[in-house]
Amino acid sequence: MPRRFTLAAFALLLALAAGSAQAGKKDGKLDIYFIDVEGGAATLIVTPAGESMLIDSGYPDFGGRDRDRIVKVATEQAGIEQIDHAVVSHWHLDHYGNHASLTEKIRVVNFWDRGIPDFLQEDGKFGERVADYRKASENKSKAVKPGDMLPLKSGKTPLSVKIVTASRNVIPNTGDANPFAKEHVAADEDESDNAASVSSLLQFGSFRFLTCGDLTWNIEAKLATPNNPIGKVDVFMVTHHGLPSSNNPVLVKAIDPVVAIMCNGPTKGGDPNTLKTLGEVASLKHTWQLHRNIKLDDDKQAPKSFIANHGQTDGCEGVFVKLSVAADGKSYTVQIGEEGKPQSYKSRG
Repeated sequence: MPRRFTLAAFALLLALAAGSAQAGKKDGKLDIYFIDVEGGAATLIVTPAGESMLIDSGYPDFGGRDRDRIVKVATEQAGIEQIDHAVVSHWHLDHYGNHASLTEKIRVVNFWDRGIPDFLQEDGKFGERVADYRKASENKSKAVKPGDMLPLKSGKTPLSVKIVTASRNVIPNTGDANPFAKEHVAADEDESDNAASVSSLLQFGSFRFLTCGDLTWNIEAKLATPNNPIGKVDVFMVTHHGLPSSNNPVLVKAIDPVVAIMCNGPTKGGDPNTLKTLGEVASLKHTWQLHRNIKLDDDKQAPKSFIANHGQTDGCEGVFVKLSVAADGKSYTVQIGEEGKPQSYKSRG
């Protein structure tokens, strides 16, 4: 009898856990966590339906540092028990390094990527590194192409995530003429996987958020010239950690973000040329940085109160940046860490 009771109780706990993993959030907000992975990328989106999407996962190794930071934010801050959708923007280790090992700590339901190449010219160990990803996804990861919509649940306030670039292809060049198109000066062709990055446009009511992985200069221009099919956005995740081989002004100025969030490291990204481009965006109110660029003077980057981490990687606490969109999509806040003071903005509509 005691054994039957224990098994029944265990079964009940499992049922409750499964139910809570899919339960909707009480506040109806859309939350986006920009997790500090020291110059890699890991962006966790949690919808009002309680559904979650993780874009990229930081570096492997380092004692599981980045993986554990993701799990901590997911479970302790976002309050989720599984990752419903794990997206790989491209096949560089600072972006897909923990997608496989995350499954040891938290359930991952669906894997999305641009398709797994047979080899990567810039990574001689790619075959063995991606083997763990294949195993974790049971070789069932789904490849996306421009125009695809990721299957997130939409509620009272419409929610969508559209793929706008993948594998060097872009969505059709429709929309209004881009007034900055003539500013494009072509760069040398980028043959790395950065140029093949998956880019996503999230819309929640009137709120719009664009993230482009490590997409580089010429593909950014291909996306945004001569017309601007993206339109204007509220929040832009600064591309490629703020490196100057990305963030082509013809795209950045055309999307005209109100807020820019940069997932840089202490010595990686946060480049002066990118910061200069952001400074020329007509509607930009604030740039937020995951790290202070320790090589750059303070007056050349975001104010200290808009930077989450200020020192070297060694000893870094890994403070995140959090964006919360109101249940109706008409406003949003950005703050540093759990206790940071929220800065309020209105969605442009």
